[in-house]
Amino acid sequence: MSVLVYTESEKGKFKKNAFEVASYATAVAKMMDTTVTAITFNSDENELLGNYGVSKVMHIKNDSLATFNARTYAESIAQAVKSLDIKVIILSSSTDTKYLAPLLAASLKAGYVPNVVKAPESTDPFMVKRTAFSNKGFAHTQIETDIKIIGVSNNAFGVHENKTDVSLEEFAVSLDDITRGTKSVEIDKVVGKATIADADIVVSAGRGLKGPENWGMIEELADVLGAATACSKPVSDLGWRPHGEHVGQTGKPVASNLYIAIGISGAIQHLAGVSASKTKVVINNDPEAPFFKAADYGIVGDAFEVVPQLIEKLKAFKAQNG
Repeated sequence: MSVLVYTESEKGKFKKNAFEVASYATAVAKMMDTTVTAITFNSDENELLGNYGVSKVMHIKNDSLATFNARTYAESIAQAVKSLDIKVIILSSSTDTKYLAPLLAASLKAGYVPNVVKAPESTDPFMVKRTAFSNKGFAHTQIETDIKIIGVSNNAFGVHENKTDVSLEEFAVSLDDITRGTKSVEIDKVVGKATIADADIVVSAGRGLKGPENWGMIEELADVLGAATACSKPVSDLGWRPHGEHVGQTGKPVASNLYIAIGISGAIQHLAGVSASKTKVVINNDPEAPFFKAADYGIVGDAFEVVPQLIEKLKAFKAQNG
């Protein structure tokens, strides 16, 4: 009875979280003394999953599934689960999978636990640890349904190599009924830079930047670090930055390894959405800004003085160290 892992991809290439969920599925499979089967959609990199413990790939190659759609993807995965008699399904906790997973759970009458941060504490009973209360605490959740769905929190478990011989099998799905009347009208994608969901480092700024004309230094800092750019809710509401860059409880959640907040005071909704980041650095000229209480490191100073100096030092460091 294999553990099934859904690995996300885009334009044939796996997203970073694909290898993390494959690593997590391998840990679960070892606890259950079984193997890992992956389900992929139109991927060109299926053999890479063998580096992370996947022994079998069920590959769905279907032009109608070239663009993510929660309903059609959930139905496709459900068909694979039923054909293989799967009992444990591993997903990421990305925006897409948090839309897909409840539909899949309803279809399979499965228990679903998102934002899981560690391998199961036990598999009989099946007990997992997840974040709760907007990442302010943890909950130990027992899943009692026959089929179990686990959403792994980004950057929580990590990527672990475990080379395995992998076999590839094409899997055909029947979607005639569910695709009828479903059409993607328009999709906006970030091009040419790291995305908030995949980035290890996120550089974010708020109203302390005083206007959109000052965002050049934020983008330069992000470029030097190979980071994604983000912003607070007031900034996106003012139209200074796209709404797709708004992070926080009411925007995109951030679970990066490093989160740099520049000119952001630290409203509770913003802190709740970024608290899963492992290291938080704050640059603000107000020593009483709430964000300093949540930060690992803080700099009290004018962003227009601190950030250019930080960029200069980082460039010098990179030049010396290649």
